[in-house]
Amino acid sequence: MIKFLIIRFSSIGDIVLTTPIIRNLKLQGECTEIHYLTKKQYAGILENNPYIDKLHLLDNSISEINYELRKEHFHYVIDLHRNLRTKRVKLGLRTISFEFNKLNWEKWLIVNLKINKLPDVHIVDRYLETVKFFIEENDNKGLDYFIPEKDEVNISDFPEKFKTEYIAFAIGAQHFTKKLPKEKIISICKKIDKPIILLGDKNDFEIAEEIKNNVGENILNACGKYNLNQSASIVKQSKLLITHDTGLMHIAAALKKKIISVWGNTIPEFGMYPYLADEDSEIVQVKGLKCRPCSKIGFKKCPKKHFKCMNDIDEERIVELCK
Repeated sequence: MIKFLIIRFSSIGDIVLTTPIIRNLKLQGECTEIHYLTKKQYAGILENNPYIDKLHLLDNSISEINYELRKEHFHYVIDLHRNLRTKRVKLGLRTISFEFNKLNWEKWLIVNLKINKLPDVHIVDRYLETVKFFIEENDNKGLDYFIPEKDEVNISDFPEKFKTEYIAFAIGAQHFTKKLPKEKIISICKKIDKPIILLGDKNDFEIAEEIKNNVGENILNACGKYNLNQSASIVKQSKLLITHDTGLMHIAAALKKKIISVWGNTIPEFGMYPYLADEDSEIVQVKGLKCRPCSKIGFKKCPKKHFKCMNDIDEERIVELCK
């Protein structure tokens, strides 16, 4: 029995993007055992994955989790996060490890000097490059996301107009500069002639209420009312998903949904665009801005104060794609 430990601590989208590595490693043979280490708050993303034999959750200290991990006697560690904490885990286990190349220098160049030395390769394929010693060929089945039966949302409980066909709109994001302004979302929603369900966490609820009040009965505010798996279920049953560069975008790709992904300060060239998603999916962005990308993650406000990367997004293109 060959035992692997895969490490990725966060966050939602990044963890979903590691699922092809889990599957491809597991299917190499019956004598392969896959363990996965992540933060406790992200357990729901992986606990229903049939390719994982055991999930290890970081709750408190690295020392505590290392004590648990040493009992497993892993043959190999696959580090897909590569930071100081994963280094401490690997030092504690003292076994053979393989590290993901995060391309930090190349990202710095494009963010700060606008010199693009990034490879034209999706991050999933870069993850697979990390484990090429074990995997002969990518199965090209894309991402995985498994929704437990208890979290499947029954859309027959929704208002009448949402029971047949609706569009899901993930209005949230971890950083302000990844999100369309509220006024922009309102304008887009008013132009779409189909029911729309707004998705996000509890922090998005009040903005979603404002959108609903301005657009009318065509909007259902689901922000903060469902957990991640339930939100995934709503996406699964939708006609398509409009989303920012977020975890739900990658979940939708795993569910093979049509995705309209709207990009602000980040760029698809970082390699984290929807992976093997529905062929009708499309990226909507403002090209040619000298200030973009201004960060590989995001900011609380636009550093240039004009926020053109989102304010100048082509609303009509998004509406056209919804038709």
